[in-house]
Amino acid sequence: MRLSSLGDVILTGPVYKNLKAHWPDCRVCALVKPQFAAVLKGHPGVDEVIAYRGLADALARIRAGRFTHLLDLHATLRSWLIRRLSGIPEQSVYRKDALARRLFVAFGVASPSLQRHAVDRYLEALAVWGVPAPMRALSPADWGARADAPSPRRVVVLQTSFLGDSLLTLPLLRRLKESLPGATLAVLTLPKHAEVFRGNAWVDEVLLDDKRGEHAGLAGLWRIARRLKRRSFDLAVIPHRSLRSTLLAWLAGVPRRVGFSSSAGSFLLTDRVPFSWLAHDLERNLALARPLGAASAPARDEERYIEPSSLGCELSRLLAEKDLSSTDRLVGVHPGAAWSTKRWLPERFAELCRRLARAGFKPVLVGGPADAPLGAEIARASGAADLTGKTSLEDLKSLMGRFSLFVTNDSGPMHLAAAAGVPVVAAFGATTRELGFFPYGAAHRVVEAELSCRPCGLHGARACPQGHFLCMRLVTVDLVWDACRAALGAGTAK
Repeated sequence: MRLSSLGDVILTGPVYKNLKAHWPDCRVCALVKPQFAAVLKGHPGVDEVIAYRGLADALARIRAGRFTHLLDLHATLRSWLIRRLSGIPEQSVYRKDALARRLFVAFGVASPSLQRHAVDRYLEALAVWGVPAPMRALSPADWGARADAPSPRRVVVLQTSFLGDSLLTLPLLRRLKESLPGATLAVLTLPKHAEVFRGNAWVDEVLLDDKRGEHAGLAGLWRIARRLKRRSFDLAVIPHRSLRSTLLAWLAGVPRRVGFSSSAGSFLLTDRVPFSWLAHDLERNLALARPLGAASAPARDEERYIEPSSLGCELSRLLAEKDLSSTDRLVGVHPGAAWSTKRWLPERFAELCRRLARAGFKPVLVGGPADAPLGAEIARASGAADLTGKTSLEDLKSLMGRFSLFVTNDSGPMHLAAAAGVPVVAAFGATTRELGFFPYGAAHRVVEAELSCRPCGLHGARACPQGHFLCMRLVTVDLVWDACRAALGAGTAK
């Protein structure tokens, strides 16, 4: 039983998987509020979802089910009554710690029990029955599916957000292409991110949404909507959670529109997938494939979805000018970020570059044209090779094939490196891992300071709201250097 909100129901996912793993032949039923019943539909560990429509109806259905075990993950007076009147012999109740929470909210009284995640408390309740709980992670693959619609033939994916968001859409495109054989797949993106998708084996067509120029405002929105309508798409998948993206798919007359329940335009969607901050953004995006009947659990090699191309003549010439040969061990260093509160201190990047050089590596500064002054400052202080403002997105992708390590802030190039299989060390300041945009994969390291003011926003801020910028000042060179050594492998960098 979990008779609470959507988030609470989502968090019960690992419970069902552990029950099924311990008792493969058991039948598991979940009692939830009617409006959240669809969330558990299709969950691999749930055989039946019972919608709670009042105490009498719930008791009648429970008694008819002849259950042997009852797990109360709600722990309220109502769930206590159901337990008492159910007649089920084996019962377990999770520890809610309601009093501790009330004391903390009302008087600021801290308690160690409040530091445990709700998932851990749920799984602890299984111990009464001797059920181990090795599977503790949430997976978007556990959430509802709808595969009753005809298989689409013309699909458009709308992703007009940042570079990192675009890169983290690529695994979803691969999954859609694999699960919808014969369908053509188009991507609508910003002109500056078109190279992310052009030439990709999973993309048949790249469409441009110049929402800062030709397609700005209501007139521009209507113009691009008519363009999409002429292509007669029968499915739109919308990882971008903006009202504009969802409205655009609706105005284009796309009959089936799949997106996140937290989207500002979710009321215009035909299929809503729950959005959880507890999952990585790559995994959240994969969940959008589940309503189409596709598997949305990450595959073993899911973190690798970009194959670096060979160096072109111009890029090879540029490396030679910087006295970088094919035998050098290169480390990519990206000191820039769209938001100033996501940038580690320049003097610390410089010191890290000096340490890398002493360890036998050659640090290479990369970034866009806006990062050029920052790159020049760090290069002067460290002697690092400076390529900031000199390479395109395609060049940066090629360089990933040469890098042994990539040191960066929370940024789009961070995801490009991780996707190419380069070990990443990322300094996180204004943002946190919990937002779901950390480098995906076990080989990567995030260095961050534990502060109550973090995160100060989804994307950071122009200036520290507290005025102290401790989130980055507390990230020392020693901490990042230790993370670099760990990412490279014990004993590699000394």
